[in-house]
Amino acid sequence: MADQLIRATAADGGIRAVGVITTRLTEEARVRHKLSYVATAALGRTMSAGLLMASSMKRVGSRVNVRVKGDGPLGGILVDAGLDGTVRGYVQNPSVELPPNSKGKLDVGGAVGSGYLYVVRDIGYGYPYSSTVELVSGEIGDDVAHYLVNSEQTPSALVLGVFVGSGGVTASGGILLQVLPKAARDEALVSTLESRVSALSGFTPLLQAGKTLTEIFDDLLGDMGLTIFPESQMLRFHCRCSFDRVLGALKMLGEAELQDMIIKDNGAEATCDFCGRVYQASSDNLAKLIVDLQTEASISE
Repeated sequence: MADQLIRATAADGGIRAVGVITTRLTEEARVRHKLSYVATAALGRTMSAGLLMASSMKRVGSRVNVRVKGDGPLGGILVDAGLDGTVRGYVQNPSVELPPNSKGKLDVGGAVGSGYLYVVRDIGYGYPYSSTVELVSGEIGDDVAHYLVNSEQTPSALVLGVFVGSGGVTASGGILLQVLPKAARDEALVSTLESRVSALSGFTPLLQAGKTLTEIFDDLLGDMGLTIFPESQMLRFHCRCSFDRVLGALKMLGEAELQDMIIKDNGAEATCDFCGRVYQASSDNLAKLIVDLQTEASISE
């Protein structure tokens, strides 16, 4: 099944529903970063969450940055997701592995530990909106739902999942259900929604059973006036790094540092944290940057 996002509403527009399948892009991240089982689950869940949050943005080019910083052995997680359906991300310590938790599942919460969730929404102009909340479990889904309720005052239910075995990622994705202000005072509606989400055994078992996003939404909201938007959006792992951006970063090191790289290393090597791509800058490339810096300095005098 292709990686995709679908949107729906229910309860006369009082409920907003979004679902994503991210199996292929999570597998690509696993391979690119050589992720352990638990690191794959942590990053996959966070990428799904980022895409779900970005789906509510309106302006073309809008993006969401999700950073999880815990005191567990995994270190930090950073994800960049866009309204355009692209996402990228990495974990600080990709090789960390832990025994299963008490439920026999990958111990993402133990790998993340206690700490904070940072969210930055960039709508493409002005100052980005940023917010920080404490992690409630480190399991990502609980933490993002806590953020949505406390920072955006939107009652939300979020179910995320990644199943990874010896052959790689076979199921990944999630669903986000939000009660909008027009329906938030309907306590019976909120209670019904909460009980149905709580009854789910997880998200990846549904995918593994052959359920589509449409069928999952129908099971949850089919008797609440469900309306599924006909357009589905394709999702993919995509990094915006480039050789020009690498040169721009190297240029910021300054003339003395660049000259030192030319003498000692005959060039420079840079690796993109988001996608693992390696860039090689020759001594000629660095020499040109030095000339550019000297030219800019003479103009400013």
